[in-house]
Amino acid sequence: MAIPTRDALLQSLTAVIDPELRENIVELGMVRSIEIADDGAVAITVSLTTAGCPIRNHFQTAVVKAAQEAGATKVSVAFDVLSDNEKGALQKKLGRSGNLPSGALAQVQNVVCVGSGKGGVGKSTLTSNLAAALAADGKKVGILDADVWGYSIPRMFGLGGDRPPVSPERKILPLEAHGVKIMSIGFFVQEDSAVVWRGPMLHKALTQFLEDVDWGELDFLLVDLPPGTGDVSMTLAQLLPDAKFLLVTTPQPTAQKVARRAAEMAHKVQLEIAGVVENMSVFTTPSGERFPIFGEGGGQELADELDVPLLGKVPLTMPLREQADAGAPLVGTDPDDPAAQAIRQAARGLIALMPVELPVLSAAPTPAIEVIPAAAPSGMSLPMAG
Repeated sequence: MAIPTRDALLQSLTAVIDPELRENIVELGMVRSIEIADDGAVAITVSLTTAGCPIRNHFQTAVVKAAQEAGATKVSVAFDVLSDNEKGALQKKLGRSGNLPSGALAQVQNVVCVGSGKGGVGKSTLTSNLAAALAADGKKVGILDADVWGYSIPRMFGLGGDRPPVSPERKILPLEAHGVKIMSIGFFVQEDSAVVWRGPMLHKALTQFLEDVDWGELDFLLVDLPPGTGDVSMTLAQLLPDAKFLLVTTPQPTAQKVARRAAEMAHKVQLEIAGVVENMSVFTTPSGERFPIFGEGGGQELADELDVPLLGKVPLTMPLREQADAGAPLVGTDPDDPAAQAIRQAARGLIALMPVELPVLSAAPTPAIEVIPAAAPSGMSLPMAG
């Protein structure tokens, strides 16, 4: 087998795109070094814009694939960090000022997009209670309310009418309630105002929520998706390539089929599906009677079809609805309620699926990660407070 040349490797690496800067890593000057051994093994060092880059796994996978396509028999990938001068040169090249976007979520360990494909399945209520359950378990949690048209997270946390402050560094600071950091378009418009935006405006708003919000250290950032499989989902997949997808469905076949389409969308944009939560599994009365008003088994059926875990079956209870309207998540106000117990179980399942150790932010190069092939032959700005 011919040993790959440096030029061939560089040409192949142009296929590796920084999803936030939207340029390939060769043009961006992020390929620090390439070493080629006599046996065709290749060692590549990639320079990141921040030590705790949340999309490092994306770069690692893409670099390995590109090098293999250029003929490398074995690939090791290491990372270091661009110097301040190199970052400045990159900003000048891109015609940008301020911080580069790759650092926006540097201290967020896990991003989970909560979606259903359709409305009316209690997704926002589940997201708010799931976040509160994770926080009660000692995790650092945030919610990005990406349902721009149907924003409801602020009301569910009792934050209607409040507005986020801005830091001296001109970063928007999320509001916090019940141990959860929250960002929503609802903080920037008049209460109950309709948001009438097309795709480009949505893209800009969501980009700003991720790049211009100081999320700080988080174990989990939950993203409450709108119904459907359109602009918002595609934008978030582009901005958050390492995010996981949590599907919410009710037991009935109609909801299950629509959730299956959302799963198909996740596969198309290469978002990994973490699991399924069946909401409104039964209606549980105050006396404890259970009525399967939406049928039975849809959540498990969907999880089996997708080969992912069913993280929980959440019953519909009157307190679950009441506390959502009151602005206090049920898992905090009545942890013994059957719905609260099921949501806490789902939260524990989510913790078990994902790492929660925050990366060590250091400018030193990270150890090389060796990968051996299995077979070797603009625009809008949100109004800021302050």
